[in-house]
Amino acid sequence: MKTCYLFLAEGFEEIEALTVVDLLRRDQIPVQMVSVDGTPYVKGSHEIEVKADCTMQDVDLVNACMLVLPGGMPGTENLFANEALRKMVLDFHKTNRRIAAICAAPSILGRWGILQGKKAVCYPGREEMLEGATVLKDEVVTDGNITTSRGMGTAIAFGLEIIKLLDCETEAGAMKSKIIYRQ
Repeated sequence: MKTCYLFLAEGFEEIEALTVVDLLRRDQIPVQMVSVDGTPYVKGSHEIEVKADCTMQDVDLVNACMLVLPGGMPGTENLFANEALRKMVLDFHKTNRRIAAICAAPSILGRWGILQGKKAVCYPGREEMLEGATVLKDEVVTDGNITTSRGMGTAIAFGLEIIKLLDCETEAGAMKSKIIYRQ
């Protein structure tokens, strides 16, 4: 199975990143936490330091199934400012491959022109940055190859949607039961 890459920048939202990684690993979907700064440890927006699995130069887009951007501040702006990440995400998008972003991070996709004609959601107050998108209020929205979610409180729903997309709806439902989510 191909690898899902989740990108960490200083100030990322810990729950949004780690919930996705936890759920994917429980489902045995290969996922790597990538430090965009080249340092092994990345500090989240709530001062929780996480050891990344790899750095940007280790990302293999040929064997990637999805790129995931967690939100958080200033993590979202740090991801947005990273030119290597911008190039990687835009190249990935050009081949119509899956990209997911949660909380403030969908604003990155909007500002990079990826949301044109798509339905999307984000953290309240950042809707104007979803340039070209039809903005909804759902917990999680998948439109074509793009999946977006609203924030920390939707992190489990976001992770389950990614499992549904990368594995199958049956496995997402099974995981939902295993973790006793909204029974």
